[in-house]
Amino acid sequence: MNIISYNVNGIRSASTKDFFGWLQSSEADMICLQEVKAQPVQIPEIIALIEQLGYHHYWFSAEKKGYSGVAIFSKIKPNHVEYGCGEEWIDKEGRILRADFDTFSLMSVYLPSGSSGDDRQAKKYEFMQFFETYISNLRLSYPNLIISGDYNICHTAMDIHNPKSNANSSGFLPQEREWMGLFLESGFIDTFRHFNKDPHHYTWWSFRANSRAKNLGWRIDYHLATVPMLERLKNVEILPDAIHSDHCPVLLELDA
Repeated sequence: MNIISYNVNGIRSASTKDFFGWLQSSEADMICLQEVKAQPVQIPEIIALIEQLGYHHYWFSAEKKGYSGVAIFSKIKPNHVEYGCGEEWIDKEGRILRADFDTFSLMSVYLPSGSSGDDRQAKKYEFMQFFETYISNLRLSYPNLIISGDYNICHTAMDIHNPKSNANSSGFLPQEREWMGLFLESGFIDTFRHFNKDPHHYTWWSFRANSRAKNLGWRIDYHLATVPMLERLKNVEILPDAIHSDHCPVLLELDA
């Protein structure tokens, strides 16, 4: 079973760059999207393409048009889909969507970015604190859980091209990195690092200074799996050659 996570930075923009041709060739069974920046009623042509490829599709869009939003496409129909998390401001921004299947649950999540200023950084910390408790409680009922998405956090110095110059940058702040470490220690596996310990693997590059071509990036997109899922993990790959966004997809191969 192939599961992809991808921050598309706008599904309409990505679709003009042959995103759906790529998706068909990827043979993904499930795909978690972040920053879809659209509501389904706005994109009937895109909805038709998704259905032609054989996917059931579920969207949790932000109230603000052209902003945030997550989605899950799946060739296997889920038993249940949970829209949001019950925290009003988070749900208004369309940041959490979960699909429950027979043997595991899959979540598409998009953490806030704090790069625009102190107010948004404070909201990011608020999200992180809430999310930790929310997931701790959720795991009591759903112990087999994969949380895929854009965390907007580089966990270690290996996950960012220049840790020294970015020491005070949102996404690599000590408090953010500590939170990520504690979240993993609470019972999650960073699936990419489970298979690959090498540096210079990134999932996001600035549009500035030819950063992608120079591989001056950040690894901020993850598939995190609960420890009970360990024996089902087969491989994880970052796919930098897929260029529909400033992010790239991350592929998780799971024993079905």
